[in-house]
Amino acid sequence: MDFKLDMVQAAALAVVVLFIGQKIKNRLPVLDRYCIPAPVIGGLLFAIITLILKVSGLLVFDMDVTLQKLFMTAFFTTIGFTASLKLLKKGGKGVFIFLGVSVVLVILQDITGITLAKMFNLNPLIGLSTASVPMVGGHGTAGAFGPIFEKAGAVGASTVAMASATFGLIMGSIIGGPIGKRLIDKNNLSYPMKTINASATDKEVASTKEETGKQLIPENFMGAVSQIFLAMGIGTIISMLLEKTGMTFPVYIGAMFAAAIIRNISDSTSLFKVNLEEIDIIGGISLSIFLSMALMGLKLWQLADLAVPLIVMLLAQTVLMGLFAYFVTFNLMGRDYDAAVMCSGNCGFGMGATPNAMANMGAMTDKYGHAPRAFFIVPLVGSLFIDFCNAGIITTFMNVFGK
Repeated sequence: MDFKLDMVQAAALAVVVLFIGQKIKNRLPVLDRYCIPAPVIGGLLFAIITLILKVSGLLVFDMDVTLQKLFMTAFFTTIGFTASLKLLKKGGKGVFIFLGVSVVLVILQDITGITLAKMFNLNPLIGLSTASVPMVGGHGTAGAFGPIFEKAGAVGASTVAMASATFGLIMGSIIGGPIGKRLIDKNNLSYPMKTINASATDKEVASTKEETGKQLIPENFMGAVSQIFLAMGIGTIISMLLEKTGMTFPVYIGAMFAAAIIRNISDSTSLFKVNLEEIDIIGGISLSIFLSMALMGLKLWQLADLAVPLIVMLLAQTVLMGLFAYFVTFNLMGRDYDAAVMCSGNCGFGMGATPNAMANMGAMTDKYGHAPRAFFIVPLVGSLFIDFCNAGIITTFMNVFGK
């Protein structure tokens, strides 16, 4: 029996799934420890239930996911607003070096994924679905590119990408700390003691609390929503022009560029203000609902034939991330304590998301002391600029190997 839901009902169900995921996360600390997002928890649970219902022949869900595309585009548009050239320059040479290191990682992840896919006689796009799409990109990028890959003929790409993103979140959190500790011990690195840095840490915590305690202005939400929709509208024109090149681009890429242009005009002219706090909140809401809808629609039965290749490809990505952080990131970022902490953070967002990176680095600094350079550079690159670069690199690989 088919159970049909229109686009509004599907979005409402996604909200219910999101709340269920949050409840489960609150009750199981291990999920919070590995920074598993609530929509991923609820969405995977729903996908497992739909798998059981389908296999048993009881029920098949037929959902109109039109609004999924809207929420996805809205989220990536908010990412575009964070791409400030002024902020990038302010970060100094270290930010540019770490961004370059991260770009190389993205390329290596994609080469590894495509190479192994060809070895298993799989569509190269399945390889990309285990590479930088879910690793550096996380669930958001996986949910965006998976359907594009499927339209290009890679059956099961969405499911593979989402499963890989969840695997990456866990493994990035597991390997980050041990790699950072190994670097400190092997190289006999000097590090600040917590007692010495207690006063500085307390000040920073107080400063953070003061910033997060800032009151949001209701009128600013109107400006934020208007700027997001303006960027999305202009983005459709940019995307239309990009399609004339004959290459395939994700639907959100134009909106990201438009948002970045609006942000940098604001930074350079001060003609208007971009309400970043409100935009960030809207982006978080959009991402949560988008992820819930994307994971609700996973066809887990498509993983059966890909089980062995998927395990091999994901283990290869884990080994690549560990070796890259140990031998490349550490050496290029200065071979000091901050560099070791950055390696643990690199594993976090290189296989999962920036919150994983912050959790990895937080665990290290709790033991060894504060690492201010690492805490400035990693989130700046991991949560802002790498998404732009990753989207461009994925698009290039997709157009070269996906035809």
